[in-house]
Amino acid sequence: MKLHPLIAVLAASLFICAAFAPILDAQVPGGFSGVPASDTEALAAVEFAVAAHDAKLTFQGIEKVERQVVAGLNYRLTIKVSENGSVRRAGAVVWRKLDGTHQLTSWKWLDAAPANSAVLKSEFIFESAPFPSCHATTIVEPAGGGLVAAWFGGTREGNADVGIWSSRFADGKWTAPSEVANGVQADGTRHPCWNPVLFQPKAGSLLLFHKVGPCPGKWWGMLRNSTDGGRTWSDARRLPEGIFGPIKNKPVQLANGDILCPTSSEHAGWRVHFERSSDGGATWSATDPVNDGKSIGAIQPSILFPGGEKLLAIGRTRQSHIFRIASEDGGLSWAEMSLTELPNPNSGTDAVTLRDGRHLLVYNHTAKGRTPLNLAVSGDGVTWAAALTLETEPGEYSYPAIIQTADGLVHITYTWKRQRVRHAVIDPAKLKTQPIVDGVWPNDVR
Repeated sequence: MKLHPLIAVLAASLFICAAFAPILDAQVPGGFSGVPASDTEALAAVEFAVAAHDAKLTFQGIEKVERQVVAGLNYRLTIKVSENGSVRRAGAVVWRKLDGTHQLTSWKWLDAAPANSAVLKSEFIFESAPFPSCHATTIVEPAGGGLVAAWFGGTREGNADVGIWSSRFADGKWTAPSEVANGVQADGTRHPCWNPVLFQPKAGSLLLFHKVGPCPGKWWGMLRNSTDGGRTWSDARRLPEGIFGPIKNKPVQLANGDILCPTSSEHAGWRVHFERSSDGGATWSATDPVNDGKSIGAIQPSILFPGGEKLLAIGRTRQSHIFRIASEDGGLSWAEMSLTELPNPNSGTDAVTLRDGRHLLVYNHTAKGRTPLNLAVSGDGVTWAAALTLETEPGEYSYPAIIQTADGLVHITYTWKRQRVRHAVIDPAKLKTQPIVDGVWPNDVR
């Protein structure tokens, strides 16, 4: 039996509608329907929402995406972002217009603001750079004011193209990264650079220490200076044989003017020693190693000031805990090294003594991996309290540097997933602490 042509068309249309009902339902104007979090357009909407609300936020994850057909598309999003080191939940609506552009029409925090108001700022020093990988940050306040940061960058740690890169904080923003040192030798060969350390003595030019060599067991120390706050640098000079300069963390200047460098070596076991200059870095002397590298394998110390002639050094070990070692005579001699209760996953730390006498320690409070990144406070350098968690998400957040500037604020830089350098500004007067009992970090300190 032949159907009337109009009836045949209607029947075919009904068949198509039935077959594609799920798709059509999803496109009905006025209603929201679920969308996979992996959808390309949904991801574009999420990226736009985060950047449009606050470019300093870091996207962490998608909980839910819904789409509504309007004159274009509305995306209703439930997402997680990192704000000043704390992960927060937010709801947003993004309108994707017919011309393909986006507009953020709604943003609402779905949780309370972080209780710890000590973090004043958390930002990336750069968003993009000529190198794919970076590590080992350092930061300083030069004599003329402002900030200078440095790190090593290249294709990958240990590759010959790795150089020392730097950025200055000027006119309210960080300058684009520029390479200030590399490992090119007189014969044309090139070695990787390692672990820059910036230091401003009380008098004299800004100093930049770094290492050059095929590996940590075979590297040597280099030194440059800047008379214009890190805008330009002198040619590098090689430090004397056996002198490495500060190995990762900043030197300190003693009351008599001596510069004391916390350093270490890895060619005969992990051993800590200290280097001293009484003439602004022109000449150097060094102590013998203060540990045997066997019972405790330790490197990368930071120096603290408990008071008077006393000094305290703390840092990284292979024994799963941060080490401590004390001096009663301004670093001329050192007592026996011991382990603290604080965990260390064989990762760099840094510490500073504040002008109010408290000590701050930034480190990975974990036995394995390089997250989270934490800030602890101590009044005596022995007992530590939890103050702040800078990072909690999966990834590598490591090799921090910490200083206190003339205005009393604390600045921290660190490796962010080996991709970028993160800079955080802390008001130490606003830190709220809780005890660390038996080495366990309190869950509610964020």
